[in-house]
Amino acid sequence: MPSLTINTSADMGSADTKKALMTKLTQVVAKGLGKPDSYVAIQINDKQTMMWGGSDEACALCTCASLGAINLANNKAVSKEVCTLLSETPFGIKPDRTYVEFRDVPRECMGYDGKTFAG
Repeated sequence: MPSLTINTSADMGSADTKKALMTKLTQVVAKGLGKPDSYVAIQINDKQTMMWGGSDEACALCTCASLGAINLANNKAVSKEVCTLLSETPFGIKPDRTYVEFRDVPRECMGYDGKTFAG
């Protein structure tokens, strides 16, 4: 059930551009956390009103949630790849203006298909 939500002040482009980015991000999260890509959910909220360090230069606040697989090695790998993708043209969000928060969600705290992953 990994999910990645990206809130950014940047304009992430057309629907096709965002879809291509979300496809890449799905692979990054799946590979980085060792989860099937069929369970990965990605959300991009672009053109948000945001400020970082008193500047309105493009920035991103990201949250990656998963049932397990949240650890130093995985988090570093996912963070690196997310920052790399967001810094590429046409997005141009500098890695030092991107936070990625990792959340290890307890099975009883995640609902899916009318129940929780704990039952």
